[in-house]
Amino acid sequence: MNTTLPALVGISHGTSSPAGQAAVAGLMRAVSHNRPDLHTALGHVDVQLPDVTQVLAELTPGRSAIVVPLLLSAGFHVHVDLGRAVRAEPSRRVALADALGPDDRLVDVLRYRLTQAGATDDDTLVLAAAGSSDARAVADCRAVAERLTEASGRVVTLGFLSAAKPRLEAAIAAARTEHPDSRVVASSYLLAPGYFQALAEKAGADVTTAPLLVDTEPVPPGLVELVLDRYLTAANRSF
Repeated sequence: MNTTLPALVGISHGTSSPAGQAAVAGLMRAVSHNRPDLHTALGHVDVQLPDVTQVLAELTPGRSAIVVPLLLSAGFHVHVDLGRAVRAEPSRRVALADALGPDDRLVDVLRYRLTQAGATDDDTLVLAAAGSSDARAVADCRAVAERLTEASGRVVTLGFLSAAKPRLEAAIAAARTEHPDSRVVASSYLLAPGYFQALAEKAGADVTTAPLLVDTEPVPPGLVELVLDRYLTAANRSF
């Protein structure tokens, strides 16, 4: 392991779901396997410990670090929670990378999950996102819906599970009204199993895809590449 490179500190939202915890931990193991020269660590902004401050405190004194948000959009947790934690770090150089989305590699995984779920060209698609009160995060989700529309060749509408509108249930109902002769498929734009995935599955779609990460399956290589890309971009920008 190269001790001169900044540590890669992946920070997820956090979940009480054992399957979700395992899926996110698996992502970081895959990142570490891909780049064994990097010191990697995992923390969370909510629900689970350690938090970002605790993870940074456990690094070798003085070692620089790059915090990579394992979050699909840049809302309050990125701009406020992680931004504050990074600025408050007194003993080392720490940079904050961009959130994972929007990015075409996420769209590739969304399309794979749709195929896995048996979605066809005749289905109507609704992208199911967690939601945020931060307009920047909402815009990020809209950008992903637009990219999925372009990549799939059919219109993808958007529904949120909290904080933003339209709510997923309303978006699914509207899709069913507009396309009464087709199935409505909810494309889960969630990182891992947990509370929001359970809500998405109860929102009324005929089919709901699995989240991007599933604890019982290999980590999609594109997600590993994306985490490392966010790390390298921040390193080039800040160090």
